[in-house]
Amino acid sequence: MDVNARKKQNEIARRKMIDLQDVRITKCPPDSPWLRPVRIVYRQDGEQKEWDVVRVHDGVSIIIFNTSRKKLVFVRQFRPAFFYTHVTEASGPVDLEKYPPKLGLTLELCAGIIDKDKSLVEIARDELREECGYEAPAESIKLINTFGNTCSSVFKNTLFYVEVTDEMQTHPGGGAASEGELIEVVEMSIPEVKQYINSEKVQSPPSFMYGVTWFLLNKPEHCS
Repeated sequence: MDVNARKKQNEIARRKMIDLQDVRITKCPPDSPWLRPVRIVYRQDGEQKEWDVVRVHDGVSIIIFNTSRKKLVFVRQFRPAFFYTHVTEASGPVDLEKYPPKLGLTLELCAGIIDKDKSLVEIARDELREECGYEAPAESIKLINTFGNTCSSVFKNTLFYVEVTDEMQTHPGGGAASEGELIEVVEMSIPEVKQYINSEKVQSPPSFMYGVTWFLLNKPEHCS
């Protein structure tokens, strides 16, 4: 996909992403297929303690470097959870004049949850195709490591790295329309990435920061 076509697709995705209406904060149902809250009760060093935890799906994420353009490839999308960090209302309708939808836009690694009976590499390959449009052979997707989130939401994330070319971008990307995904594909040069992660406000999850840092430390041949 050429630059102009990608720009047009991103503009359409952005317009749809921030077209929010009737936003309300309600209680999470106990039968949520995405979240499983539990309370862990334990005794530590003779003291009774407890910790509330939310179990979420494990996932994969991919650091993507386009060797044709010498750019890292990311995705931008609206994240209700990130939007909620800006909202002070505990429940009820949300004032979208006070809290514009763009507050919920995040820049992330290409990623997806593990919800298919496939290997992690194949799941990563599917996400690479669906979100960013690249068709890469499984053997080109290199495993970096698996890390976990250890605060109140718990999950494991497996990180991969892949190098792609313009010729490998054979799909439109932008997410799976059948699943309601609206995704912008964002390319950034190394100087742009460094400027972003050193800015005062980074609208990205820790996995993004970790992935970018890993790339800068381990791929110096692409960072000069």
